[in-house]
Amino acid sequence: MKSIYVTSLEKYSGKTAICLALGKRLQADGFKVGYLKPLSLQPWRVSGRIADEDASFVKEVLGLEDDPWDLSPVVVTPEFLVQHLNMGGESTLMDQVKSAVKATGSGKDVLLLEGGGSLREGHAVSLPTPDVARELSSHVFVTVKYRSDIRVLDDTLSAKVRLGDLLSGVVINRVPHEAANFVQKLAIPYLEKRGIPVLGALPEKPKLAALTVSELVEVLKAKTLTEGRDPEAMVETLTVGAMTAEAALHRFREYTNKAVITGGDRTDIQLAALETSTTCLILTGNLQPSPLIVKQAEDFGVAVLLVRENTMETVEAIERIFGKTRLGQPDKLAEFEAILAENMDFERLYQQLELTTP
Repeated sequence: MKSIYVTSLEKYSGKTAICLALGKRLQADGFKVGYLKPLSLQPWRVSGRIADEDASFVKEVLGLEDDPWDLSPVVVTPEFLVQHLNMGGESTLMDQVKSAVKATGSGKDVLLLEGGGSLREGHAVSLPTPDVARELSSHVFVTVKYRSDIRVLDDTLSAKVRLGDLLSGVVINRVPHEAANFVQKLAIPYLEKRGIPVLGALPEKPKLAALTVSELVEVLKAKTLTEGRDPEAMVETLTVGAMTAEAALHRFREYTNKAVITGGDRTDIQLAALETSTTCLILTGNLQPSPLIVKQAEDFGVAVLLVRENTMETVEAIERIFGKTRLGQPDKLAEFEAILAENMDFERLYQQLELTTP
């Protein structure tokens, strides 16, 4: 059995999306695939038991038979951490991970291991990514989220420093159109010369990181003021309306399919938003808008959400989940699979893993 450890340097870099799309590709190529998240900092209750949120989701998508709680042997809850520290920080957690790998990997050709939110995680419980990967003899692949030209280089080189000979390759994710030439012509050749295999550079698709209106309602515990809205309408960008109406209108025209967050008493900002491509208005401070705004929003098919929190609190609540690609909608997953198929060198990956298509 081969194991692939997919990790990253920061949260929301696309690890789960990579695992899902890679797992489905491997299955389509005839391989028996398993999945495990050795260490989880995302407790999730399933059928009364503690599991990992991502592991539960991957189980459904890949059609795995394992129970969700068996797919993440170490889930760190506040109670778990206190108990661990009271024991002096000594434990046999690595043995738990190895036992879980043996169980979930039984009868599989490839076991996908998903790392934590960053390469910093795991040290407090003696399960840092490099140690786990080395103990399991895994090939480590790092998802590097593009931030800027210099950061994509520094982040990738940093991964090499931390992982050393464990690093089998990187995938650069969410590369904007304007940076594609730099990444392909300069960054990738530079990194390859330094012994870092770059298996792919995936273009940015705002739709994949988007939230639906219904997800925003749930996260914000918002009251919906409009009727006939589409709960699955996508929000691709966030914009805060805290300026003059003229400045707001200029800014709003730069973004499409957006959510505009502003005070419920800012009728001028709300009207400016409705003149542009807006998916929903999020009105803060529990301040009711003018009936004119609600009527016009309904005519344009724009949802109006009312929340109790102030603008800053609302922005922080959304940013905690915005960009976390859940791929819950089938069309999102299918699009990401297509992006991976077009932009990732699977032949090179299979050669590194010494995999031969059945």
